[in-house]
Amino acid sequence: MTIQVGDHLPQATFRVTGANGPETKTTDDVFKGRRVVLVGVPGAFTPSCHRNHLPGFVEKLAEIKARGVDAVVVTAVNDVFVLDAWSKASNAEGIEFLADGNAEFAKATGLDMDGTGFGLGPRSKRYAAVVDDGVVSVLNIEESPSKTEASGAEALLKVL
Repeated sequence: MTIQVGDHLPQATFRVTGANGPETKTTDDVFKGRRVVLVGVPGAFTPSCHRNHLPGFVEKLAEIKARGVDAVVVTAVNDVFVLDAWSKASNAEGIEFLADGNAEFAKATGLDMDGTGFGLGPRSKRYAAVVDDGVVSVLNIEESPSKTEASGAEALLKVL
């Protein structure tokens, strides 16, 4: 079942790049006591994610944070090394990247999709959410993984 507005995020463990290499962070580490914009994408460096989705959040980061957001966080079903490379290639300083390499978080939230038809395996749906202290207060899910209309930075700014 897909997570809904008003639901608590499920517990999960992500991989992140730390000072000495890969580290783990839990859902509580990322969301507890914070207002977070959570952006889910099917995959780093994929055309819509790399050219259309992430750039809006990079460009609008200061504006988003000025509206009472503590962090903008991107998650994808990729490994921590790919997300680190994507962050650097996108000049996404100030945005946190959470690797959900086994799609455990995507599946636990019901925001997973089957990309096997494209040779991608399990992936995350494309979405943007506002999460207040671990509780979903806004959830914009794209109907098509190639679209970035409901989940883009501009759409999110309208509800912040």
